[in-house]
Amino acid sequence: MKKTMIVAVVILGLAGAGIWAATLFPPNSDERVQQNSAHLQSASFAVENMTCATCPITVRRAMEGVAGVHEVTIDYETRTATAQFDPERTTTSAISAASTEAGYLAILTESTL
Repeated sequence: MKKTMIVAVVILGLAGAGIWAATLFPPNSDERVQQNSAHLQSASFAVENMTCATCPITVRRAMEGVAGVHEVTIDYETRTATAQFDPERTTTSAISAASTEAGYLAILTESTL
């Protein structure tokens, strides 16, 4: 009986360690993006109302908060944003709406595959 309990505790301990390691060391997100980069689309937006240094941060966070958006870059000087996104998971309208809801009207200027 003792041997059975010891073996069960060891097996459960090893399983727990594996689960812990998997959550501690998630797969590299860069690898995930590279694998799916063939499916990503790029869209550029003219963004209005950016008047200070924190405005681009707010716009980027709002756009990146949309499921399916992988990366957003903001150019404060030209008042533009470029988003890399999965067209199977979101649309340019949803990305624009997220920025607009944050207080920064975003108008689609260019979209490419």
